[in-house]
Amino acid sequence: MEKLRQSSILKILCYILIPILAAILFLSIVHISYLNEYQRDGNTQTEYKQSQWFADKYFYAVLDKVGKAERSEETGQYIQLEDSKGQKYYYSEDYYSDSEICINYIIIDKETGNMYTNIKSNDYQQTMNENSSNPYYWNMVEGQIQTDINYMNQDNMKYDYTYYHEMNDTPDLIDETSKTLKDYNIYTSYNQARTEQSFDFVTTQDIYQFVTSNQKLPVFALSISLILLTIIGIYLLWAIGHKKGKEGITLDFIDELPYELVFLLFCCIIPMFWAIAVNSVTDSFNYIFVTILIISYIICYVMTAGLTITTIKRIKAKQFWRSFLTYKILRWFKNKIKKYIDEFKNKTDNTKKIFWLYWGFVLITTILLSMFVTGIAILILIAFWIWAYYQLRKYVRQEEMLKETLKKIYDGDTNVHINEQELEGALKEMAIYINDIAGGFKNAIEENLKAERLKTELITNVSHDIKTPLTSIINYVDLLKKEDIKDEKIKEYIDILDVKSQRLKKLTEDLVEASKASSGNVKLNIESINIKELINQTIGEFKDRLESRNLQIETDMPKEDVRIDADNRYMFRIMENLFSNISKYAQENSRVYIDVKKTNKKVNISIKNISKDRLNISSDELMQRFVRGDKSRYTEGSGLGLSIAKSLTELQKGTFDIVIDGDLFKVVMEWSC
Repeated sequence: MEKLRQSSILKILCYILIPILAAILFLSIVHISYLNEYQRDGNTQTEYKQSQWFADKYFYAVLDKVGKAERSEETGQYIQLEDSKGQKYYYSEDYYSDSEICINYIIIDKETGNMYTNIKSNDYQQTMNENSSNPYYWNMVEGQIQTDINYMNQDNMKYDYTYYHEMNDTPDLIDETSKTLKDYNIYTSYNQARTEQSFDFVTTQDIYQFVTSNQKLPVFALSISLILLTIIGIYLLWAIGHKKGKEGITLDFIDELPYELVFLLFCCIIPMFWAIAVNSVTDSFNYIFVTILIISYIICYVMTAGLTITTIKRIKAKQFWRSFLTYKILRWFKNKIKKYIDEFKNKTDNTKKIFWLYWGFVLITTILLSMFVTGIAILILIAFWIWAYYQLRKYVRQEEMLKETLKKIYDGDTNVHINEQELEGALKEMAIYINDIAGGFKNAIEENLKAERLKTELITNVSHDIKTPLTSIINYVDLLKKEDIKDEKIKEYIDILDVKSQRLKKLTEDLVEASKASSGNVKLNIESINIKELINQTIGEFKDRLESRNLQIETDMPKEDVRIDADNRYMFRIMENLFSNISKYAQENSRVYIDVKKTNKKVNISIKNISKDRLNISSDELMQRFVRGDKSRYTEGSGLGLSIAKSLTELQKGTFDIVIDGDLFKVVMEWSC
């Protein structure tokens, strides 16, 4: 279930299906509404030109022509002509498609006898008589309707006439005082050649044929799309915010933005594209309108989906209100006010004194200024200003004295003392504390230096005292090894004595060197050395020992020489100690990575390897003296190598750090170049 919840592919599929299913749902509702609207008598029409749909549009075209004739004097669209029999008429060429249906018409005003038409004829009486022979005609003469178009009867005509007035009752289209159709004799016929060349008509006819031929389809499509949308909605509510490999709700960049900003962007873009889509709607149905509508629909869906997703994720992550910029501003003000209140509560007596002094100064100044300006008031005000300035200046000078003393202690100068009598109040108490701290630091430093000297002298003296008998032991062991001893047991004991005495000798030497390095009692010969060459030399020295443990060295160093200012002998000792550690404690059959980088006038050296033992120890503890990575201490070594390397590095103005991550052991050194 969790994989299903975190599936990105399934979520993307749902996001793609939602607009498709929503469009199917909407079109199914439109489909059903058209069926209800244009089949009021319950009959099914398969021929578009004998449908309610066609009849309505035909009648709207007739009404449009009547309105045009009524406004002829205002618009001047008609020109007066005369046929071969002297019959005068008003002619107008139609340069546009009339609401998907084009008609030939002759409209005669009963009151004036004026005839309005878009037909050129030499004999209009004959043309009117022949009109009924044309397919799909509608005439209304003396209130009587003659037509071969279904639904163009009196009842439907009344319904459409009312609807036309409701939709077009504006000064531009039809006057409220216009005459009814009964005031005209109307002869019309369907202009097939002109209409059926129109993309609008063909498209409308195809839509009608599809709507009437598939009456059960919208019911099934509506049900299926509604069910699928419900399932997808439930799934997305459950899955939104969950990502593969991450626990809990994952918030993206958009989810971190203030919610008001996201909502404002949504409110700006949606109306803009909705307005574009609405403004592109015309009486003509064309590809441009469809393209604009689809693009606007996709953009509006993406914006709506984005707002919905980020809202759900914020709610599920319990960050909805906290993501509001208003909430953050109010919270900031609340924290600031709380901080000031807490600070005032925790203020020392001296700070509160300054606070009341300052605001008292403001209050008294305001009161004096609000009084009538007199000589006494001005003198009192000036005296108060001088006194307040003196008190504040006195406090600031005392505070500066404390600050300078603390800075000296911070810089290491503990031989300081403040005259407590020059201060007063809380500052006097602070001066006493600072004097005590300075004296304590001084005594502690002296004691620490004394202890460090005693420790160094003890290590040096003991090491020298051990060195003389140890040298004798080593020499006698060498003499015994040269003797021809037959007893194998004795020879084994001699070998053990040899190993242990050599190890003790190495420990003594390391101890002396560690003592010198930590105390800084080392004479350095600083010169420019090639660190690449030094590393390669050390690798060569330890080649046999590394190969015996099957350790592979991987180096990443610049092609050019990398030089630092250091002591060549002690730098080699640092590298020797590190490689000695690797040869003892690195996991067999593994790799050792050595990286040298030169950036921003710094040389960085890192050495990484996998430890064969579990490193359940901190890096600080590992760099202490006599501490080793293997707690069992079964390997050879004194535990001084890393401590010596760190001390020698720092003596040469470098930095030495250890990073431990699981079994990964990493040494990082850095020098200025």
